[in-house]
Amino acid sequence: MTHGISLSKVIVNTNKDTHMNKNIYDVLIIGGGPAGLSTAYLCNKHGLSYIVLESGKAIFQGIANTYPEGKLVYASKPKDAPEPFMVDELRPPDKPVTVESYLQYVQHFVQHENLLVQTEVDFEDIKDERDGHTVVTSKGNFKGKKVVLCFGSNIPRELSVYGDAKMVAKNVDDAGKYVGIKTLVIGGGNTAADVIINILKAKREANDTNPVYWAHKAETFDVNKETAQRLGEEILLGGNIRLLPGAMPRIGEVDDQGVDRLVIRINEFKQEDGIDLYHAMSFPMQNVIACIGSEGPVPIFDKLNIQSIACASGVCKIAKEGDRLILLSAEFESTRKGVYVIGGAISPSYMKISGGSIAEERHPNLIYTAVNDAYHVVEAIRAKLST
Repeated sequence: MTHGISLSKVIVNTNKDTHMNKNIYDVLIIGGGPAGLSTAYLCNKHGLSYIVLESGKAIFQGIANTYPEGKLVYASKPKDAPEPFMVDELRPPDKPVTVESYLQYVQHFVQHENLLVQTEVDFEDIKDERDGHTVVTSKGNFKGKKVVLCFGSNIPRELSVYGDAKMVAKNVDDAGKYVGIKTLVIGGGNTAADVIINILKAKREANDTNPVYWAHKAETFDVNKETAQRLGEEILLGGNIRLLPGAMPRIGEVDDQGVDRLVIRINEFKQEDGIDLYHAMSFPMQNVIACIGSEGPVPIFDKLNIQSIACASGVCKIAKEGDRLILLSAEFESTRKGVYVIGGAISPSYMKISGGSIAEERHPNLIYTAVNDAYHVVEAIRAKLST
């Protein structure tokens, strides 16, 4: 069983590499998962102008990256939830289906509704304007009256190195593109091992003897029995793998040829005179995959000046003491006026501001919850834009 699903047939891509989009949208939607697409569908249905900006190569990229192949998708909803799926078109079938089948259905739905989605757009910042907001991205700036943040809870960590390492991949959608090159995979867990297995298989089938280097900052690698067995089988079939335990990514740089590279330290030799010796390797960043886990959205909220508060003992019953929860109104509007946050980014709970009081609100990380969040946000935005 591998982690990550190929979405070669599940892509909605309007990649217009413009430095400034001159349209002023009613709603800018950040993220193309269940919450984002539900928001887009409802905006489209009610005549609001919008655009979905998705960082991945396809819609529902977060689900595709985290669900194992063949995993079943259920139409789950909390037992005490009074509402049905408010966007029935995105409700999974009553009879569980594989995630691949559900994603194909979603793709057909997006195409049928002709939803406006732009993929491979990295969200960077939000700037306040007199008449709304400007969203800054890797593909230029987008202006909108309202912004809805719909990114999930599992945001891939960036490599902490001196310099820029944003070009490093976080997963593998096509192992074949690593055939014919020496590849570096960073990370010591099952996800990294799955990536290596897929690349080794592609190389073996193409008679490519170039190695895959597997680097981890710890001295030991931690994978489960099933994954270790599959990796061992691939090595026995001729897979060329080089282990780099204790290796540390250090620098992102551009070489004399203009190639972005990642320098990784593999050995360190302390000297009595204080001048230490290092062994290092340098890989083109396009040859590197960093499977170093994910983090919650709090660092993004901090960057955007969206307020959150830490749970105190006896206050939170869902989140742990010390966890930071975002502050949202009953309509999911953040402390930054005109910026809403919904979906997995606010699970498993958030702090709800209502009637002058603040209380922890349960928010299960379900497709149902994301879809219904979108319904309530669009209703709120419609009301505000009509006044």
